[in-house]
Amino acid sequence: MNTSSNTRSPPSKPITPQHALVTGGGSGIGAAIAVVLMQAGMRVTITGRRLDVLKAHAARYPSQMQAVQMDVADAESVEQAFAQARATFGPVHILVNNAGQAASAPFLKTDESLWQQMLSVNLSGTFHCTQAALPDMLATQWGRVINVASTAGLAGYAYVAAYVAAKHGVIGLTRALALEVAKKGITVNAVCPGYTETDILRESIANVVAKTGRTEVQARAEFASGNPQGRIVQPEEVAGTVLWLASQSAASVTGQSIAVCGGEIMR
Repeated sequence: MNTSSNTRSPPSKPITPQHALVTGGGSGIGAAIAVVLMQAGMRVTITGRRLDVLKAHAARYPSQMQAVQMDVADAESVEQAFAQARATFGPVHILVNNAGQAASAPFLKTDESLWQQMLSVNLSGTFHCTQAALPDMLATQWGRVINVASTAGLAGYAYVAAYVAAKHGVIGLTRALALEVAKKGITVNAVCPGYTETDILRESIANVVAKTGRTEVQARAEFASGNPQGRIVQPEEVAGTVLWLASQSAASVTGQSIAVCGGEIMR
């Protein structure tokens, strides 16, 4: 009697060469992640809504990186984008759910539109892309799903209730799916950056300046003060954590939420 289906272990090493897909990959954290994965020998698809930004980044690495337009909040757009990505680089072995948006408002001024936007991009976007990528990983019994959440997925922050709720949802999704695929050679983890040098941070600083009259330097210092190291996290630091989670060295790490925040969150 053939019992191999009951006793076979998932492959101990990834399929080579690997195909990594990074959402929100045209700038900031996503762009940094795409570069470190590419430098590690992977073929990388970067996606986002602004095709011009994506193409400008991918053009620096013409044989290893491609740009594909995608709106993570739109399931049909996700399906089409994954088909386009596979047509060039083959099955997706590593998915980095990095695309996200942050908007602030007092809770009683958080309208239905803002609430749904935060959930659609940050949580439903992660859901759509993971559903699109997972069949490829199951087919090869090897894969990595890495969700770029936020310290807002681990703690509460005032005036960003919708964003915090969405990111907490990403952490819950990470933990549940990690258990579901634990015996299939697939790991699912979250990386939770603190305030990082990105467009989102720059927009937040501008918002503080506009509403409070503080200078840009004062506003930036206020954001940095939440980090015990007294500084803003750099995208390359987040990217390094993602690279490790994508490696075979992290094969036994799954269902985890790794804070990259200078000690702001300790769990």
